[in-house]
Amino acid sequence: MFIGHFAVGFAAKKLNSKPSLGTYFLAAQLLDLLWPTFLLLNIEQAEISHDPTNPIPLSFTHYPISHSLITVIGWGLLVALIYSLNRKNPKAAVLLGLCVITHWLLDLIVHIPDLPLYPGNSLMVGLGLWKSKIVTLIVEFTLFAVSVGLYLKSTTPKNKTGTFATWALIIFLIIIHLMNTFGAAPPNMKVVAWAGQLQWLFVIWAYWSDRNRAVKDEEIRYVTKASSANPLSKVIS
Repeated sequence: MFIGHFAVGFAAKKLNSKPSLGTYFLAAQLLDLLWPTFLLLNIEQAEISHDPTNPIPLSFTHYPISHSLITVIGWGLLVALIYSLNRKNPKAAVLLGLCVITHWLLDLIVHIPDLPLYPGNSLMVGLGLWKSKIVTLIVEFTLFAVSVGLYLKSTTPKNKTGTFATWALIIFLIIIHLMNTFGAAPPNMKVVAWAGQLQWLFVIWAYWSDRNRAVKDEEIRYVTKASSANPLSKVIS
């Protein structure tokens, strides 16, 4: 799952507009932002798979800190706590925490049984949707299209940057997803780990593009307030 996780960020912005889209991306993709670092530090392990029966060219052999259900709940609570203490917005904090946990639930749908429930000798789970590449693509693109549609309907560009930066982000995410799906297997895990670090660019990109967009309800309130404060508007009306 790749764009499916970013879809959660787009949809969450519709539910609560206070956090930036970049913050939602950070929460929704947190596990896959942590995982490459843990790989480089040799805290977690994965292998290139040459097994033709494996639906993807990677075998996730050991990632209990970033991807076990118990630790994921912990990461979600931590994100919610940090945001709540920093922004004093409990509702948005809860939603951000749920975005973190949703990552594991979406992974559960697509992964073969390799997701641990807790660190240690845990049962591995996964429903294995990856075994059907076409069905996986349909599910992810449907989720992504609906979520992007919600985001675009609930926000409006403040300027040209708000239009072009947002559409460029959407298109680039789609391109990367297709490259991941149909591209050649990576040569080694160091390449995978460093490529994974590039996902931070999507978070930064989302902060930038979202800063140049306004929530439609807030824009209407702003225009109404400005009109009522302008005496000429009463004469014109």
